[in-house]
Amino acid sequence: MGKVSLIFIGLLLNSLMAEAQPVHGLIYKDTLGVQVVKIWGTHQERGYALGYLTGAKITDIIINYIKPQFGSYYTLARTTVIQGNDITIPQTYKDEAQAMIDGMNASGTNTTSLDQTDILVSNSFLDIQNVFYLKNGPGCSGLMSWNTATLGTDLDGKSVISRHLDWTISSVLYNNNVIIVHFPFESNESKWLLIGFSGMMGALSGLNPDFGAFQHQMVDVTNAGIHNMHYLPIWLAIRNGLERQDYNGDGLRNVQDIHSSLNDCSNGFAAGFIVTSLARTSPTDSLVAMVAELAPVSPTRTFRYNDYPDSIPDDNLYASNYEIKRNNARHYDVRYLSIVNHIGNGTNIGLDTNWNLMKNYSIQTTNLQFMEYSPEMNVLRLSVYRDNQPAYMNDPVVFTLSELFDDPGVGINEKTRDKAIIIYPDPAEESISIAGIFKGNYEIEIFNVNGRMVKSSHAEFPDMRINVSSLPPGFYMARLTGNDFVYTGRFLKDR
Repeated sequence: MGKVSLIFIGLLLNSLMAEAQPVHGLIYKDTLGVQVVKIWGTHQERGYALGYLTGAKITDIIINYIKPQFGSYYTLARTTVIQGNDITIPQTYKDEAQAMIDGMNASGTNTTSLDQTDILVSNSFLDIQNVFYLKNGPGCSGLMSWNTATLGTDLDGKSVISRHLDWTISSVLYNNNVIIVHFPFESNESKWLLIGFSGMMGALSGLNPDFGAFQHQMVDVTNAGIHNMHYLPIWLAIRNGLERQDYNGDGLRNVQDIHSSLNDCSNGFAAGFIVTSLARTSPTDSLVAMVAELAPVSPTRTFRYNDYPDSIPDDNLYASNYEIKRNNARHYDVRYLSIVNHIGNGTNIGLDTNWNLMKNYSIQTTNLQFMEYSPEMNVLRLSVYRDNQPAYMNDPVVFTLSELFDDPGVGINEKTRDKAIIIYPDPAEESISIAGIFKGNYEIEIFNVNGRMVKSSHAEFPDMRINVSSLPPGFYMARLTGNDFVYTGRFLKDR
């Protein structure tokens, strides 16, 4: 081969290397109706990975759930996001949404009818709906217990929350339950996760290793959002408090970070929302548990702690869907009164007691997700609607927080960011070869478009040929681990 040809091939490989974008993510687990996705990197890298790995599910949510929610108003919803006067979304999230679309396109998902705006509408649809008085959203309820309420039990003073996500029963939703675990590269951000549905960027239910926050609808606030108030979508406001390393800058990580992230929304929110938040136990109750009652009209932000006379005894806080402290309404709905009548003196509440109080006395048949989070007990359990039964009637899948928040193998620092590889031929038929890596031994994993591993092997440079003849046609990602780096690239198997 002549020198000119070698130079040309080298330039071609360099060009392809520059264009190749690593997929900073993997499908960690898929069990009992819940898919767990781990993504790492910058906001854009995480968005790209989420789009690449779950593009078909995101498309399903937008086409078959979000658009029908708005019906003929969907164009107006898109215009609301684009103009940014009623609902204002920070540029960081716009970039992340665009990266999701880019990842979906790269994976081969058909996105010809979807763009960045569709992602943003999906993540702010509760807010947008209320600006135009199309109010519809999750009911939800949650019970938090800590300190003296849990003494003498397996919790021994530690904190816990059990939480129902009640929403309209839709096969599109219950077929797309997801836990998305974020491992940010940004120096002022920390790992966190959301529990929700495919395509979510914000936190409907979210937590980090130290505290969590969960959104409810406050249905007795019937005021529509006010135009030109630049509301931040509620799920993004919650995400800000969870994801920031220390949102309020006090050197601690607890519910006051959520308090500050919500309180910084000086215009309030586009709808009546309730946010429950629970942290690790502290001698100061206001650092452990909080209920925020939020509205588009004054008072826009009201925060309830354990010192408010709310009819729930001891170190427990409960919230469902009505105002309690806001305007001193003390508006107790049927579920609230049911908890009051069955919690007794509010003591001796362990993990199972907290769970069963919610399971037996705070239920709705539209229960899509039922979860329990205890940061100090290192546990998250989650059941979902399946087999035509509400979530609270189904067995939960149990995760340890250390498992969910375990670094997925790349390390969260610049040294171990993914490196790109060149895969050829592309499209492939019988086998692929890999270029653009260093000498060494490598573990090779190949993932399909849904993020599931379909082949694994070991190889040593320079013999980097992998037989893919048994794989069906489609897009794939190859992931090579070795030399303290992770290398990723994608290819098409055409037949």
